[in-house]
Amino acid sequence: MTEPDGSRGSRRLGWKDPFRVPSVWLPPLVLVAVLILVMTLVYFGSVVNPAAHLHGLPVAVVNEDSGGHVGARRVDFGEQLAAGLIHSPAVASRLGLRPSTLSTAASQMGIGKEYAAIVIPSGFTGSLLTVAGVPTTSSGSTSKPTIELLTNPRAGTLGVSLATAVAQPALARASRQIGQRLSALSSALHARDAEHLLLEDPLTVASVPYRPLPSHSALGLSAFYIALLTTFCGFLGGVIVTTSVDAVLGYATTEVGPVWRQRQPVEISRWHTLLAKWVMATALTVVLTGLMLATAVGILNMNAPHLGLLWLLTWFAATVVAIGTLVLFAALGTVGQIVALLVFVYLALASSGGTVPLDALSGFFKFLANFEPLRQILDGVRAILSFGARGEAGLTRAWLASGLGLVFWLAVGILVTTWYDRRHLYRMPPDLMAYVDRAVLAYRAQTREIGSRPAQGSQEVSSSADDDTPGESPLP
Repeated sequence: MTEPDGSRGSRRLGWKDPFRVPSVWLPPLVLVAVLILVMTLVYFGSVVNPAAHLHGLPVAVVNEDSGGHVGARRVDFGEQLAAGLIHSPAVASRLGLRPSTLSTAASQMGIGKEYAAIVIPSGFTGSLLTVAGVPTTSSGSTSKPTIELLTNPRAGTLGVSLATAVAQPALARASRQIGQRLSALSSALHARDAEHLLLEDPLTVASVPYRPLPSHSALGLSAFYIALLTTFCGFLGGVIVTTSVDAVLGYATTEVGPVWRQRQPVEISRWHTLLAKWVMATALTVVLTGLMLATAVGILNMNAPHLGLLWLLTWFAATVVAIGTLVLFAALGTVGQIVALLVFVYLALASSGGTVPLDALSGFFKFLANFEPLRQILDGVRAILSFGARGEAGLTRAWLASGLGLVFWLAVGILVTTWYDRRHLYRMPPDLMAYVDRAVLAYRAQTREIGSRPAQGSQEVSSSADDDTPGESPLP
């Protein structure tokens, strides 16, 4: 039995009725559960234990020591220390140590290619022999020699922490080993008594930042946050554009508070729809990225040299992300939003190297880093903010990768939508659209004849019966 509601003969549903149909509640439950599982595995799995995946983190070893002589015997503790570090399995398996000069190491740190440099000073051997009381022809300081650990916080503070956590214990072990050799050498040559505690640990390790971070740089994370917000500008811009355009074209509803509207669908190809969305997204991302930088720099006073170049890069990168998001919507429908969320947000976060350096990620995420846009955006933003906008610091890679991404998504979007159109895979079949048109015309005629507003639950018609433009009218 049905209960009339004033306009229909169907029974009015209660809040419990949808739960009687498994297809209403089961798909959202399964879909969200799978999505949360994947998100947790992807994002948290990439950061839960970076030290276990650490391999090849670039660190330079600079040996400026010229060695020394004890009688006729040549001694070179600097060379022994450098070789011991480079060939130590415990160190070499985690850090990518390479011999370097101080100028080369500084140049590499200046473009973010190395996280630290272990600097063995000149006169290192002479100072050790002097401290141990061993007669030598080499000049050296009478104080404990100092090994400098030059850190590069502009390349990433967590990467510096990982490098320091490996290098400092290795240098401590090396100090004890050198102390044992000095003790043996001092005893064999009957040198004056050296302090026992000094020879147990004859080295001092000083951690010195190379080009310290400027103020208002989020402890070195400002580049990551700007890159992340750039990605969100593109992703959210794509979502907003596809929702708005589909609502205007009559393929989606809009609901603001208690007001529900559905426009009359218009006949438009998938390709032309996607093209219109691309144009709108390109204009929208200019505004979104500009607002983002205006807030970060103008209100929050973020340190931002080369602001114009930064805006240009973030706008271009956000446009590429927005275009890719719109392509996924066009190809996959509403499922495209979930795929875009995984591709442009969670997989991108896990493989960006923004918090955990790429050298501390598993092989899967290192592979993804070659394609994910967030990593490329981060390289460019970091180059602008921290390394003088130099191309070799990552800016060239960011422009090139974003350009290739643009070409890829444009090609996929054109191929998919034109193929759908050629196969007559319409968003709404022509016969159904014709039926909707007739129903709308009949509804408008009935409304004018009655001379009153539509019945409760319906909406006002915003265009006349002979309008060519789509109006806001209820679908039967």
